[in-house]
Amino acid sequence: MITKTEVLAGGYARDFRLPVVGDQRRNLALAWLWLGVMSLAGAGLFSVLLVLARTPVIGEIIPYADSFHRALVIHVDLSTLVWTLSFAGVLWSLAARAGYVFLNRTIFLWITVATLMMVVAGMLPGADPLMSNYIPVLESPVFLVGLVAFAIGIGARVLSAMTLTPPVGEQITPQGAMRFGLNCAAISALMAILAFGWSWLALPSGLVSKSYYELLFWGGGHVLQYTYMLTMMAGWLWLASVARIEMVMSDRIVILVFLVGLASVFIAPVIYYNYDVTHPMHRQMFTWLMSYGGSLATFPLGLALYYGVVQRKSENLQEATAQAALITSLTLFAYGGVIGFMIDGSNVTIPAHYHGCIVGVTLALMGVTYDVLPRLGYGDVSFKWARIQLWVYSAGQFLHILGLVWSGGYGVQRKVAGAAQGLDAIGGTAGMALMGFGGLIASIGGVVFVVIAIRALLRPTRAPSL
Repeated sequence: MITKTEVLAGGYARDFRLPVVGDQRRNLALAWLWLGVMSLAGAGLFSVLLVLARTPVIGEIIPYADSFHRALVIHVDLSTLVWTLSFAGVLWSLAARAGYVFLNRTIFLWITVATLMMVVAGMLPGADPLMSNYIPVLESPVFLVGLVAFAIGIGARVLSAMTLTPPVGEQITPQGAMRFGLNCAAISALMAILAFGWSWLALPSGLVSKSYYELLFWGGGHVLQYTYMLTMMAGWLWLASVARIEMVMSDRIVILVFLVGLASVFIAPVIYYNYDVTHPMHRQMFTWLMSYGGSLATFPLGLALYYGVVQRKSENLQEATAQAALITSLTLFAYGGVIGFMIDGSNVTIPAHYHGCIVGVTLALMGVTYDVLPRLGYGDVSFKWARIQLWVYSAGQFLHILGLVWSGGYGVQRKVAGAAQGLDAIGGTAGMALMGFGGLIASIGGVVFVVIAIRALLRPTRAPSL
């Protein structure tokens, strides 16, 4: 950790990282980290099928049929919903006071079983994939029960986190600001669950399955993006501390930025109250909420951190790894945000936007993982390989997204594979080829992360650092 002497002598950033206490909170954080890493590993396996199915020539040869869409459902749910909320569980565990030991263990086991149910459902016959936005589903009792159980478990975990997180206090500290930010993420997750419930109660009867799930997840799905975003912002601060980047924001301003990010979440009930879930303005208002509300928080914090990054040269591999994670996360998240304003119609520009933003979140959490592992007392991470992994993964995702944007300009359709994509123009074909090449590189980077993380998790080395 950064000592007081170092801060006074070098003017480095305050330490926003949370201490690791050697009790049940450490064990709980470790369990959530295992779940997150394994969900990302599973998502990676399914992503290989997706990349092959959408790559020209290869996608024509292998008859994927519904296997593509099933793989897409499981891939999206594991790589976003389970991975991000599991890592939020790691940070919530580190931020909390001791308490509710049996309850928190039960919640973790409940969510693990729910996750396995969703994955297993993809291998069962008769599970029809429905590509609803934000949370795609398989129309299977096993999957749907697993998804509902997952939501209930996350709701319980969020309430536990909110109850046990200490207050910021009158003397605001960097760790107090971090706990505040994580509490904001917990409140956002709770609001998302309530939004899903509101949509479910308000949905008219007689809707076909595709329309039903699209409307069910639209409002809550947008609110859930704020949970991802706030968790990523906490990750940015953690990485800035590891890289010893000087923060130009005071701790009070950091709290204000988190509060601004959370404030947009409370607009959701206003939208629900004024517009029925089937009303076109309900859809449009949530689109605007995500497009503009998120920028109010991420832009000033991202700008401050980018300024700090360019002002400081890393002094060792650990700092360089944290700096790489921060730079790539900031860049990919901004990349995806800008693409969001370029969307015109239902084509692959939409997943390009979504991939940029969610990959930005993932890169931040990958970087934090590399610092959390040794602090938990598991494995001496090879920061040389960790830094290479971050650059390979981000470069592959950049090319993957660029290929999608390129093809989107030619009207290539989303959520389909093979001939159904409409690759009539050579430009669209070239773009999807670039997408496939970038996806392959990103998959390699993802595999390397999983290998580094699991290797460390299997090698306890010493007592956790504080």
